[in-house]
Amino acid sequence: MVERDFGLCGPCWRDTPFIAGSVCDACGVPLPGAEDGHRLECDDCMERPRPWTQGRAALLYKDRARRMVLALKHGDRGELARPAALWMARAARPLLRDAMLIAPVPLHWARLVRRRYNQSALLAQHLSIQTGLVQCPDFLVRTRRTQPLDGKSVRQRFADLDGTIRAHPRRRHRIAGRSVLLVDDVMTSGATLAACTTACLEAGAAEVRVITLARVAKDA
Repeated sequence: MVERDFGLCGPCWRDTPFIAGSVCDACGVPLPGAEDGHRLECDDCMERPRPWTQGRAALLYKDRARRMVLALKHGDRGELARPAALWMARAARPLLRDAMLIAPVPLHWARLVRRRYNQSALLAQHLSIQTGLVQCPDFLVRTRRTQPLDGKSVRQRFADLDGTIRAHPRRRHRIAGRSVLLVDDVMTSGATLAACTTACLEAGAAEVRVITLARVAKDA
């Protein structure tokens, strides 16, 4: 039993790896030690500087969180987007700015037809409700279908996504001079978010920040 709709029961809450404490300011992965008021970055983000300004994640991509993400992404469990967006809104508090535009990571139209929904767009929709910020679900488009990135190296992921994402020509006016909050379900290497960030900046965004439901961590 839970106190309200779309909540986690006690055992599920206990077994869900929420991210808290000190985190990388670029990707949101947990870091050891206490916050000291200075910007902290993980080894991955120092080795490969991110084109976005800040990033956060609500969960570590493992155990129950991994099962929830896969259920949302492949299991036709769209109702999970509502509680997930609540957790993401909490994690994203340091990122939010006035008049910020929320934009989801896009799916290629062929994959969207097969899956019937874009899980990142569902998260963005509910995150808009939680934060009061305006969303633009079709701001970004994929111009070319890529092969699944699972199992590929970081270099291959970045190469595959190069030039595949751009701003919708009829939506570019909505982003000029604004901060953008990119929304995705999982961050692994950051290649997809980097491609989306580049497209936003080329379209005239003032800056880009990213929020994901889950973050893959090497030592998690």
